[in-house]
Amino acid sequence: MSRQEQYMMEALQLAMDNVRDRHTWPFGAVLVKDGEVVARAVNEVDANCDPTAHAEMQALRTAARALSSTDLSGAEVYASGYPCPMCLTAMYLSGVTRVYYAYSNEDGAPFDLSAENGYLEIARPIDARHMKLRSLPVRLEGQDIYEAWHNHVTAMNIKREDAS
Repeated sequence: MSRQEQYMMEALQLAMDNVRDRHTWPFGAVLVKDGEVVARAVNEVDANCDPTAHAEMQALRTAARALSSTDLSGAEVYASGYPCPMCLTAMYLSGVTRVYYAYSNEDGAPFDLSAENGYLEIARPIDARHMKLRSLPVRLEGQDIYEAWHNHVTAMNIKREDAS
């Protein structure tokens, strides 16, 4: 069995344990960076009363804390199911390089465990989506918040370069 298959088997076992022991969602994830397991996680949506506590999200959170960085560039995630749009986006934002999944959206569909509806909703034009998304371009007086962020990051980068 390859290392990739071993990591996936671990994600699947986490998912099965979540069903059997906690009587909840069948999702597990393992995050690997530089050949080492950095995080293992299960879906904790119900346990935490947190709709974002998907297995992949929990693995990202755990890994970021363990590495003291939100930059997980080069990491791989092994997920029991096809990631939803939220999880996939979070993995993109954190720098995850590869995502492996065992169960496809088609596998999950008969059990209402497919992420496909989220992808279909996001693909619709904004005005055709079920959840209404509208721009309300209000601004604070004075400096723009994005400009303030840019100035802060620029200043921090200069300080780092000066320290080198």
